[in-house]
Amino acid sequence: MRVVSRSKAEKQTAAQRFQDRWFAWAEAERHHLPLWLPVALAAGMALWFALPWAPWRQAALLAALALAGGAALARWRPLAAVALMLALGLAATDVRVATNAHAVLAERQFVWLSGLVEDNEPLPFGAQRLILRPDERPQGVERLSLRLPPGQALIVPGSRVAVRALLSPPAGAAVPGGYDVGRRAWFDGIGASGVALGPVTVTAPASAGPALWLAGLRGAIQARIMAAVPGEAGAVAAAFVTGQQGAIPPATAQAMRDAGLAHLLSISGLHIAVVVGGMAFLLRRGLALWPWLALRVPVPTLALAGGALAGLAYTLLAGAQVPTVRAVIVAGIVVIGMVLGRQALSLRLVAAAAFAILLVRPEALLGASFQMSFAAVIGIIALYESPAGRWLNAVREDEAWWHWLARHAVGLLATGLVAEAALAGIGLYHFGRSGLYGVLANLLAIPWTSLVAMPALMLALAGEALGLGWLWPLAGWALQRLIDLADITAAMPGAVIITSAVPGPAFAVGVAGGLWLALWRSGARWLGLAGVVAGVALALASPPPDLLISGDGRQLALRLPDGRLAHARARMGDRMLDNMAEAMGSDAADALWLGQVAGAHCSDDACIADVQRGGRRWRLLATNSRYLVPRAAMAPACRAADIVVSDRSLPSWCQPRWLKLDRTILGHTGAVAVWLDQRRVAAAIDVTGDRPWRPFRR
Repeated sequence: MRVVSRSKAEKQTAAQRFQDRWFAWAEAERHHLPLWLPVALAAGMALWFALPWAPWRQAALLAALALAGGAALARWRPLAAVALMLALGLAATDVRVATNAHAVLAERQFVWLSGLVEDNEPLPFGAQRLILRPDERPQGVERLSLRLPPGQALIVPGSRVAVRALLSPPAGAAVPGGYDVGRRAWFDGIGASGVALGPVTVTAPASAGPALWLAGLRGAIQARIMAAVPGEAGAVAAAFVTGQQGAIPPATAQAMRDAGLAHLLSISGLHIAVVVGGMAFLLRRGLALWPWLALRVPVPTLALAGGALAGLAYTLLAGAQVPTVRAVIVAGIVVIGMVLGRQALSLRLVAAAAFAILLVRPEALLGASFQMSFAAVIGIIALYESPAGRWLNAVREDEAWWHWLARHAVGLLATGLVAEAALAGIGLYHFGRSGLYGVLANLLAIPWTSLVAMPALMLALAGEALGLGWLWPLAGWALQRLIDLADITAAMPGAVIITSAVPGPAFAVGVAGGLWLALWRSGARWLGLAGVVAGVALALASPPPDLLISGDGRQLALRLPDGRLAHARARMGDRMLDNMAEAMGSDAADALWLGQVAGAHCSDDACIADVQRGGRRWRLLATNSRYLVPRAAMAPACRAADIVVSDRSLPSWCQPRWLKLDRTILGHTGAVAVWLDQRRVAAAIDVTGDRPWRPFRR
């Protein structure tokens, strides 16, 4: 009995010591505990999107609530608050999906459309995309996206149009676990996408309305900028003002991404800071020249309020995209803090902005724009809240000028390194590539954009209102130099790191480690490095797929032993090729037709390829046309193949040795990835599940 009692006492003592340490650590970090509330909210939303089936999501919600209750009873209040935020994230996403419910087109169809143009976005090479609300809704679709070929005059939002079009359901993910176009379209309220099959007839001119007026103003400004500044510089200038990047040539957009400058194309913190700060500076200087007002009204406060209103107007004009909304919320809180004499920028401010955006738009969490903007800001603020950052940013009255200059140069370099480190993993996860020289490029690009390009663009816009159109060439020259910097950086040897698709769990572990490192202040923060290293290790240990098949069965990509990609059709869309190359860690520029590969034979009707993997030979058969192949030839080919892929429904007598992926099966699974060594198959349905935007036939 004494031995048992002593054992119980030792267990109680150990539990008490653990609880005492927990409370001591929580007390030491009490000022940073609230920063984890939006993180827990985001984790709940990420969990909702990661769990494909409704019963799993409901079980996760009940488990989070049970954890909150248990932690509250055990007096672990921080853990209880985190669990409640986790449950709130799951519930808020459910509410967002329920309130956004709308019809999605079930199958492709030819239709005559007439309706109201809600928005218009110019595309490269003179094409344009309309967001249309049709009068007669095909299969209940309320809004749809329609692509117009080059040659059509720009259509003003608010106009009524009529057109013959080919409509399709919004495309799903090109590869399992990849970017889901259908999900983005569904949250934007779009139930179908299509292409005009002829000229669009404008049946009524633009009508009034605040939203349509803003969309029309945005379109008119974009058209004027692109007319005044031709070429890629004009498209980038229009993106700086309106937030619409569709008109930027693909090569230019890719060069900006490879140079680490893509964040400049998305209206976010830098642009809002220039607008708010520039307007506040001009108002303060201008209003100070009026003695009567300066003696009776606090001019600095009035100038800050004017700058905040200018930032809000800029946000509305740019369509209120997530990075812009985040930036204007932060700018507003900064302005309020400056007026009240409080610290202008802190991690709590960023946490408040993230909390507000996610409660309204939980789907924003999945976007690269949201993740990159918040990751960079969190990393930079965490740097300057650390002892090293405070030393770099300290104000010293007796400091020599060269010492001040060297310290700020080191600070600028450290800021770039931290931002690039925060962005590199996100870029690899979303795009399969990341620029290596982004730090150096941004050291030049950010000052140039802030001090030259943006002021020149604002000056040209002001000059346009005053009839001084000759100022546009200055803005075009400034932005062309920015593009030239991106081209030079992207063309440097080893400028781009290319990797295969990063698995979601590896990305989640790396993000958790990065947040742990950035949000805590005690010595325990360095445990976050273990999470970052574990995320990198998991990503490196995950082999790329050997075979990718699109959801319609038309496109197939095979990874060759040298890492290159081979596709079964002589013609393959650039977007599909890029997506498949990213998933395989290959360069789309090195892709080749399967008929050029040794061991493969292609005809007008089919391709047959023998692939060596895992010490054995695999035979692949893929159809290339819709013409019927005689059974006498097709049946033996099916029996001799391990995998058969087709964009049409194959008869039951076509039975390969292992895997059959025809139109019928792919209509239920969506895109498919295959690992031959492991005999493993992953399908888009495994990720999409029973979500309302799923593009698969039930």
